[in-house]
Amino acid sequence: MLPSNIKALILDMDGVVWKGDAPIGDLPATFNRIRERGLKFVFATNNGTKTPEEYQQKLHELGVEVEPWQIVTSALGIAFMLAQKHPRGAKVFVIGEDGIRVALEEKGFEILSTEDATKAEAFVMGIDRTISFMKVSEATLLVRAGIPFYATNTDMTFPTPRGEIPGNGSWLSVITSATGIEPMVAGKPFPFLMELSLDRLGTKKEETLVVGDRLETDIAAGQSVGCPSALVLSGVSTKAQADEWKPRIDLIADSLSDLVK
Repeated sequence: MLPSNIKALILDMDGVVWKGDAPIGDLPATFNRIRERGLKFVFATNNGTKTPEEYQQKLHELGVEVEPWQIVTSALGIAFMLAQKHPRGAKVFVIGEDGIRVALEEKGFEILSTEDATKAEAFVMGIDRTISFMKVSEATLLVRAGIPFYATNTDMTFPTPRGEIPGNGSWLSVITSATGIEPMVAGKPFPFLMELSLDRLGTKKEETLVVGDRLETDIAAGQSVGCPSALVLSGVSTKAQADEWKPRIDLIADSLSDLVK
């Protein structure tokens, strides 16, 4: 199914490799096939809850061996964005999990508690499974006061084996509706993660296939930088939706396994 000019893959994770903690298909066999075909690959995910090392361990437990450099998260993207705009040591209020916190701390930022949120020089939001009314309230007050507002991604839902649950975009909508202010976004569909992935792969955009399960993020991001795109139907978007998507998607497959077989 893959065109002969494709030398590398930029792979989404949730909905492509797994749903929740459940693997999609025989992952060791799928990635053995990818390597047999001589394809380089990285993962580019809007899910910034984990560090690259934690994702490396999760993949290891599912029988897939990778290096941390092969994992590009929206948390890394947001840390890079802040480093361009704020000095080391700047105080940041975060709604998010370890992936964001570690990425920001590695760039020298100070992470504030909810109690110290009033000292923030920037606010960053990612998915947070311990989100609370107090966190959202503090974030809203900061944004309304003019503090720079950043988000890892705008995914409205998050795939699990039981179905879709609220994603970061759903929680973001609470703050944007309360403030009338939109965040600066690091993740897909914005091009930053794609550009960072291409840099790590060292391949040209026309020979790098972006693979995802979500039209409005994965496919849109790949198309925004001029990469060919492949939608897999193992996650969120459907074949009917894909058929109506413009510009046309290059490839559609039931799963990553089917795409690379």
